[in-house]
Amino acid sequence: MSSSVQHERLYRLLVSSMLPIVAVPLMLKAAELRPVHVFLAAFVPAALAAVYLRLRPRAVYMVDYACFCPSPGLRVPFAAFQEHASTCVDERSLRFMVRLLERSGLGEETCLPDAQHYIPPERDLGSSRDEAELVVFSAIDDLLAKTKVSGEDIDILVVNCSLFAPTPSFADMVVSRYKLREDVRSVHLAGMGCSAGLISVELARNLLQVAPGGSNALVVSTETITRNYYTGKERAMLLPNCLFRMGGAAVLLSTRGRNARFRLAHVVRTLTGAKDSAYRCVYQEEDDRGNVGINLSKDLMVTAGDALTANITAMGPLVLPASEQLLFALSFVARKVVSSSRIKPYIPDFRTAFEHFCIHAGGRAVIDELQRSLRLSDEQVEASRMTLHRFGNTSSSSLWYELAYIEAKGRMRKGDRVWMIGIGSGFKCNSAAWECIHPAPVAADGPWATCVHRYPIDVPDVLKH
Repeated sequence: MSSSVQHERLYRLLVSSMLPIVAVPLMLKAAELRPVHVFLAAFVPAALAAVYLRLRPRAVYMVDYACFCPSPGLRVPFAAFQEHASTCVDERSLRFMVRLLERSGLGEETCLPDAQHYIPPERDLGSSRDEAELVVFSAIDDLLAKTKVSGEDIDILVVNCSLFAPTPSFADMVVSRYKLREDVRSVHLAGMGCSAGLISVELARNLLQVAPGGSNALVVSTETITRNYYTGKERAMLLPNCLFRMGGAAVLLSTRGRNARFRLAHVVRTLTGAKDSAYRCVYQEEDDRGNVGINLSKDLMVTAGDALTANITAMGPLVLPASEQLLFALSFVARKVVSSSRIKPYIPDFRTAFEHFCIHAGGRAVIDELQRSLRLSDEQVEASRMTLHRFGNTSSSSLWYELAYIEAKGRMRKGDRVWMIGIGSGFKCNSAAWECIHPAPVAADGPWATCVHRYPIDVPDVLKH
């Protein structure tokens, strides 16, 4: 007889002997209790447990996500960009835009909507709708195919597009196309800038808390740029022409964890718009000739740094290990006791809390600033730089292209933690923490399927073409 079998028999003997010893005194004691005591002893714990289960926040999961992958025919190499821009802006502005583009970190494969491939580019309402439908419907189609979810299964719909808000709204456009139910809760967020994707995630999470258990929320993030090409002479308003490219993403969230790929751990939002300088840092306005564009302040990086500092201060206690929190607290106290100018603030090492970082691919300067502030390695910001090079600044959807890059490289593991950081007008810095449950197969389809083997690549400070 094996030792394991002997141990098992001995364990059963002990259990069978202990049950009468424990159960008999309890039964005798219960016989002395009044019925009301027995009722309270059983009812109160059960009631408290029911209240706790009812009031505690539900876990929210990301079932899957999909990114719009533009066709090769929409590529805009530098030469084509320069040729088309020459029909819209004067020679001085064109030279300035070319210099910006050479230093932007963008590659030759970024894409612009079909309307901007005409000479001169088209900027009408119909062309803008065509771009929106192409990007949004393509991403949603891919997502529904991956998750095997139909339109009737969608309970909540949140769509964000900052600069294009037609009537009917984007949310109505999705409802009409996919025949969503009449009781679907739909919202369109406009004017929220490049960090709106995480605002949409938080809104969907909050709505899922009050929806029936197992509900599904569809989140769509995009930016329509057909009508937002600036044709004036203000240099501060020409930069978006060089950075923004077409893109979009669709994400399915649910309170049902079955088949989910990520769990949403935290969302932290920081808004610094009470300061006039932060509020006007990214500002849509007309120039003196009536041309509408986005004015990017020269203080953009300073404002972004301040917003990031406030955001990581709020995120730190939620995710950092105790050792990092202690060092941060000691630094804070020391700066209060001693002159703050003599002691540098301690920046926690968030590499102890996250394995992967998705930093908004707003531009080379944005990535450089966040890498410096968070003390990240080149590999940890690789997804952001390569996304900027391959797809450009796709506004609120850029974070999902970065997550797709990490997965396409086969770097995601079960249990890995991901930090998404988005910054945008307002001025806002929003972040979300995710935990991986099931990594995607390396061979999975996605925006990087045909090109990830070529990355990472070295992006020179000045691209010669």
